[in-house]
Amino acid sequence: MQVTQQVVQLAAEGDIGTITGGIKPDWAVFGAIGTKAKIIVGVVMAGAVLFLLGSAIVGAVHIRVGNQQHNSMETKKGQTMVGSSLIGLFAVASMSTLFGIVYGFGI
Repeated sequence: MQVTQQVVQLAAEGDIGTITGGIKPDWAVFGAIGTKAKIIVGVVMAGAVLFLLGSAIVGAVHIRVGNQQHNSMETKKGQTMVGSSLIGLFAVASMSTLFGIVYGFGI
């Protein structure tokens, strides 16, 4: 309930930077890297996410076509593409957390 009240209060103030500031990832120990480096990392991660989403969509099309043509090889290919794309999406999305954990173990 408290989070909802905070979001409503932030929305009422009209400052979108405050709302999106809570959504941005915390760079933790990697916060010392420059702004340009953060932007480059963000763009590369966004590109990877878009590529993987596109790959998942193509895999879904393979599944659909394979089912319509009763082609089990095509369906299996689509299932593999969708599965690997979703695993890749998970890995890219959690990359900053994984780096933080590995860095923490190294200290």
